[in-house]
Amino acid sequence: MSQNSSSTSILIIEDEIAIAEGLVDLCELNGYSVKHVADGESGLTEALSGQYGLVLLDLMLPGMDGFTVCDKIREKDRSLPIIILSAKNADEDIINGLKFGADDYIPKPFSVPMLLARIEAVLRRSRQSLENEGKLAAGNLRVNFREYTGTRGKEELAFTRKEIEILEYLWNNRDHAVPRAELLRKVWGYENAESVDTRTVDIHITKLRKKIEDDPAHPKLLVTFRGEGYQMRSAPECAKST
Repeated sequence: MSQNSSSTSILIIEDEIAIAEGLVDLCELNGYSVKHVADGESGLTEALSGQYGLVLLDLMLPGMDGFTVCDKIREKDRSLPIIILSAKNADEDIINGLKFGADDYIPKPFSVPMLLARIEAVLRRSRQSLENEGKLAAGNLRVNFREYTGTRGKEELAFTRKEIEILEYLWNNRDHAVPRAELLRKVWGYENAESVDTRTVDIHITKLRKKIEDDPAHPKLLVTFRGEGYQMRSAPECAKST
């Protein structure tokens, strides 16, 4: 049982009753308090009530699909952890789920130990993010990690929690290349990061560049070093990046 699970409420948005009952039993057995709703509109209302520390979200829902639910949650709450659980496992679905602001995307079927590990990892990073009060300042970019906001010149920026976690880790290790596997371990909590597909990292980096770079196609703050990883620069210097 997670040491911190007793203080966390999980919202399960899932229309397949057998799967939902299994998830409820699993979460309660591991010390979480749980509520289940079976449609997208009710799920959105519950998610925005402020009562939950994590949302487990299916995509194929009646009334309002999971992508829309995720997007509307992020319009109001950028910090609520969201894990998508879905039988839709095509690259396009995974990319869309992450683009809409999900913290993780787990295809069905999944193993129980893996799901529990992902829940605990996302919650752990959420707690650490809430405790953080740091800021980033590089070139014309300013980011407040605690507020999930920033500016690029005069343009105001808003970030998801996962984007903030990535920026925070890269900033704390600025001017050094951070391998994708290290980001998967430290930000996503994967233990066997070397065996995990790195598309998740690449998708988030692409999203971040569109927000923080003056020219995302030619980044100067968040650069890639082929074969080494990603580097956050303390100044927008030119670099040989890809």
